[in-house]
Amino acid sequence: QVQLVESGGGLVQPGGSLRLSCAASRKNFISYVMTWYRQAPGKQRELVATITGGGNINYADSVKGRFTISRDNAKRTVYLEMNSLKPEDTAVYYCNLKTASNDYWGQGTQVTVSS
Repeated sequence: QVQLVESGGGLVQPGGSLRLSCAASRKNFISYVMTWYRQAPGKQRELVATITGGGNINYADSVKGRFTISRDNAKRTVYLEMNSLKPEDTAVYYCNLKTASNDYWGQGTQVTVSS
């Protein structure tokens, strides 16, 4: 079983920044692709950013240039640095670890961008 624990969400004004963290209990963490998703009220869950163990990265077009995903394999942790936040970034953010046979999800952390 894998546990993913997110932290770092909160309320921030437009233009502000937040840093999300996701700590994983899985051994061989470097072997797995880690992804941040988000889900806004009334909308489907969408991919935000993904990073492989080797550091290959992809972003959703909506966050390119504003968000940065990174990972510390020794700490089994993935991060999402979010800058220039917009009200439309408001959502519950989830981290995901995908194995060959399962998807594991964290409990989610709320990010609210509002003045």
